[in-house]
Amino acid sequence: MKQKKRMTLLQKQSAAGWGFLLPGTILIAITAFWPMIQAFIMSLQTGSSANMAWAEPIFNNYTRMFQDKLFLRSVGNTFLYLIIQVPIMLILAILLAQLLNNKHLRFKGLFRTCVFLPCAISLVSYSIIFKSLFATEGLINTILVNLHILQENYNFLGNAASAKAVIIIALIWRWTGYNMVFYLAGLQNIEYSVYEAAKIDGANGWKTFWKITVPLLKPTIIMTFIMSINGTLQLYDESVNLTNGGPANATITMSHYIYNNSLGQGVANFGYACAMSFFVFIVVGILALINMKVGDTRD
Repeated sequence: MKQKKRMTLLQKQSAAGWGFLLPGTILIAITAFWPMIQAFIMSLQTGSSANMAWAEPIFNNYTRMFQDKLFLRSVGNTFLYLIIQVPIMLILAILLAQLLNNKHLRFKGLFRTCVFLPCAISLVSYSIIFKSLFATEGLINTILVNLHILQENYNFLGNAASAKAVIIIALIWRWTGYNMVFYLAGLQNIEYSVYEAAKIDGANGWKTFWKITVPLLKPTIIMTFIMSINGTLQLYDESVNLTNGGPANATITMSHYIYNNSLGQGVANFGYACAMSFFVFIVVGILALINMKVGDTRD
């Protein structure tokens, strides 16, 4: 009788690995990739949800996007938030992490909690808080008038430029602490002896930060940059809850406009909304790829 061929140790390990991966892979395919495929198919269709038909021409929804002035405005607003808010937020997060990583600093736990606490507040709650703060009769106006910086109350949320500024300030306030935690974890993995050696060699605080801290945190910086870009391009809550896209759609974001076309205004234009969603997906992918290529120091 022929003996059964036994599996080698390497084959057993490979089979066990695939066995562990298979349930998760199937789950991701069902819950993530299959809906993405369905959304792409729907982006090639027009009509209401109850009466969908193939678009003529097939990519009509995609060409329509670049003729839609309101969508282009939402793209411009979103990238404005991205260009201003993300660099400021990440720089502040690195500086705070460096400050709170000082082993001689007292009450570090309290300070870290205070900086991180804003991102533990729900998106709706913090949007309402900022809406109240910057209201015409809000705390910020009261302080500025009492300090004689303003002569009278200013409608921050009723002016396009100041409303955008309020959204940017709110984003920085909420997400700086979140990113600081990643940098703090990265800093704690750097041996303190490296800094002591640099100090002995005569390096000052700026040189130590720029020549040691930043290069060693590079993978973390790239990761937080990609996450911040992804989150900002999908910005929704602040646009809806702070300004409702106003005044006159001056602060509307891409995600807010996509929601309005699908569910928000009773239009149920799911095909067009899916096409815009894929535009966001492609932009996120391109920017993430650029960041990874720029940050890749391998030869």
